[in-house]
Amino acid sequence: MNTPSGRPLSEKLVEMSWDPITRVVGSLGIHTKIDFENRRVAECHTTSSIFRGYSVFMRGKDPRDAHLITSRICGICGDNHAACATYAQNMAFGVTPPALAEWIINLGEAAEYMFDHNLFQDNLVGVDFCEQMVRATNPSVLAKAEKTEAPHGETHGCRTIADIMRALNPFTGAFYLEALRMSRLTREMFCLMEGRHVHPSTLYPGGVGTVPSVQLFNDYLVRLLRYIDFLKRCVPLHDDLFDFFYEALPGYEEVGRRRVLLGCWGSFQNPEVCDYQYRTMNEWGKAMYVTPGIVIDGKLAVEDLVDINLGIRILLGSSFYGDWENDAPFVTHDPLGNAVDQRHPWNQTTYPTPRKRDFSKQYTWVMSPRWFDKTSGEHLALDTGGGPLARFWATALAGRVDMGYVKATGKSVKIHLPKTANFDECDFEWRIPKWSNTLERDRARSYFQAYAAAAALYFIEQAFKEVHAGRTGVWNEFKVPQEAIGCGFHEAVRGLLSHHVVIRGGRIANYHPYPPTPWNASPRDSLGTPGPYEDAVMNTPLFEENGPGEFKGIDIMRTVRSFDPCLPCGVHMYMGDGKVIQARHSPMFGAGG
Repeated sequence: MNTPSGRPLSEKLVEMSWDPITRVVGSLGIHTKIDFENRRVAECHTTSSIFRGYSVFMRGKDPRDAHLITSRICGICGDNHAACATYAQNMAFGVTPPALAEWIINLGEAAEYMFDHNLFQDNLVGVDFCEQMVRATNPSVLAKAEKTEAPHGETHGCRTIADIMRALNPFTGAFYLEALRMSRLTREMFCLMEGRHVHPSTLYPGGVGTVPSVQLFNDYLVRLLRYIDFLKRCVPLHDDLFDFFYEALPGYEEVGRRRVLLGCWGSFQNPEVCDYQYRTMNEWGKAMYVTPGIVIDGKLAVEDLVDINLGIRILLGSSFYGDWENDAPFVTHDPLGNAVDQRHPWNQTTYPTPRKRDFSKQYTWVMSPRWFDKTSGEHLALDTGGGPLARFWATALAGRVDMGYVKATGKSVKIHLPKTANFDECDFEWRIPKWSNTLERDRARSYFQAYAAAAALYFIEQAFKEVHAGRTGVWNEFKVPQEAIGCGFHEAVRGLLSHHVVIRGGRIANYHPYPPTPWNASPRDSLGTPGPYEDAVMNTPLFEENGPGEFKGIDIMRTVRSFDPCLPCGVHMYMGDGKVIQARHSPMFGAGG
């Protein structure tokens, strides 16, 4: 028996589980069988032990409350849900917010990207690359890091790679502590725009309740420039660190690598184009300042939001739910006359069916969102690349974004940052990488902080223009229709986010939010295809120097955390004495089945 890569499989596998990897939305568990003889993960299943049920208790609610309720889905990116819900509400209610309201929302969401990516990258993911962790898992790598000069040391202040690792040590490392201070700045920036973090108090369908003024935007700008000063050291520091791992551990590009199947639903509305009408959704989708798109095998296959919407399918397979296949559909056709599939979120009904976990049958509360590719006939298990990787890849290939501070070139994204207190103006360029893997997901997260900061500079210039011209309106009236459908597309911090609503009798008849978690953490679907976490971990090589008795699973944890699964800091591992099992496998071992 061989692994999917063709390597011979050891006769003895060791079961190891990390459960839970704490998250806000559900409790993530990673259950593996490890072939220590060949230093590879032989099998992986992901689980979530918590049922949330927002799609159930949203029924019958006042549609005007959708953003307030769904914000509570997550205690980390609640504002992303609120913003996405208002986009769906705007479509359903037929209302277009004033331009200044859109610039304010864009500024708030940009601050959220900066806040969350900074905090996650340097206070959560960074711990996996810190001196203490590397010493415990790869002492030979630390020894090499001590002797390796950091190429950008003069910029970020760390002479060697080992100095970078020490700077990331939790609670004592200089960069770890500085990142914490920066997270306070970005949270303040968010609150200036949306009132409260993370559940906005000034975000509504039709606009915002934020009171605009020159002082308000200046308060934001002062903090933004301080954060940009920090970013000019942050990006090269992470480049040095991740490049070193490729050099120190040949073959590390295979850790967490999977087929390039990336989804991005777009972010940052352009008020000059966006009217929230479904009939014009392709036009205003392409005008977003992060371009929506689906990247298949490195090529931009789809960038029309209507096509993206119609291709969404919710499969069950290994999840604890009953099917709605025979139910009457809520929506048979979209406003353009296109047929809507029964497995589309508009037509989904949630039927929880709790049962005992069985890896050969049902084992998680996470459903399996897939995107149906009409060209190939495949139901694709898209991932978000942790958010930034998919956003960059789609935006770069589309080549549409050009706002002065950010320009997509067709093969890269160029980012310009102005002069700040301690550094001259500078330019970064994110280039499409060779792989969709662990290190490139993490690298993109650093670069997207610079993207969000540069975009915020552009948004604040537009906001100043509106205020100086006296166009200070931030909300437009609307009426709740008796019958309507709506959809909102946005990018949560960790990736694609959609909200679909059906209104009947002036009340919510059906509501389904799909954040990045079910896309990334989905189990094997009804066609046997593993979800992205499972796929990325399964068959990944292991470079950790510890054997079964002291094994920490650092390469597995780096892979899972590279997708930014909310709060992976509270990880617990159990393995007993390392149970040896027979080399038997489920029918769907690997992607091919």
